[in-house]
Amino acid sequence: EVLLKHGTIEQQKTYLPHLLNGETRSAFLMTEPDVASSDATNIETKLTKIYVEKGNSKEVKYILNGKKWWSTGAMDPRCKVVLVLARMDYSTSDASNTTKSSQHGAHTVVVLPMSKVKLVRPLTVFGYDDAPHGHAEVALEGIELDKSNLILGEGKGFEIAQSRLGPGRIHHCMRAVGLAARCYELMIERSLCRETFGKLLWEHGGCQEAIADSRIDIEAARLLTLSCAAAIDDHGAVKARDKIAMIKVAVPNLALKVIDRAIQVHGGAGVCGDYPLARALAGMRTLRIADGPDEVHKRTIALIEIKKAKKLMNEINSKL
Repeated sequence: EVLLKHGTIEQQKTYLPHLLNGETRSAFLMTEPDVASSDATNIETKLTKIYVEKGNSKEVKYILNGKKWWSTGAMDPRCKVVLVLARMDYSTSDASNTTKSSQHGAHTVVVLPMSKVKLVRPLTVFGYDDAPHGHAEVALEGIELDKSNLILGEGKGFEIAQSRLGPGRIHHCMRAVGLAARCYELMIERSLCRETFGKLLWEHGGCQEAIADSRIDIEAARLLTLSCAAAIDDHGAVKARDKIAMIKVAVPNLALKVIDRAIQVHGGAGVCGDYPLARALAGMRTLRIADGPDEVHKRTIALIEIKKAKKLMNEINSKL
């Protein structure tokens, strides 16, 4: 999606055919182990700009150094290309005259072959390795790049990251609704065939409450996601930022409630590997952190709401 929207023709020709044909996979390297990456201005991976003598002229080169983790897909043998978010570094003497940008304009996205990235270790999520794609900690050690590796140019990292995260969050929530619905189906099946105290599970008031609450939560999550998708279609991701943030908070939490109830109805079977419920719970709990934790999205929602309120107050006051 990033290459399709922001990549050069050459970058698209190099990587997109193989990706679209399913021959290769990609990974986006953003989160870092040494800083709180929920605030992307903390990113420490450096893209150092240098000038190299070439005959009578100077050629621009870039050196990439840093560490990343939770690099989803990097463990997959098919992963052949990565996109990396890095902070521009103009500290070298021959590049010191380059204009420095603000915090949000200091980041750049580069594309490079996975072969240049060092795999440090695989990571597990609540004990699951999420094979075959997996998650990894990786090292970027003195990787030499040039202008052809830059996506959209220097300082465009936040613009690119936000353009992918909006639609990405919709995809997450769509999958979350589907997963919750699957767990709900398993809960219904279980309640129809298991007996306790002379009754089928569904005949107990507690189970009926779990079924009703779950149906309500799934429908609420589905409609919130549909409303957000319609807003993106009609107004674009930027103007739908509040709705994107809302579903990223609400849908995983609603889905978690459904999955938890399904586990409870299954009893011991719900927490073992015979059913997909335990894994679903682990994945959905992780989604409250992935692509921005709940707290960051709530902050976004609150700031947008306050901005709307201030604008309305100013309009009212101007008419008094």
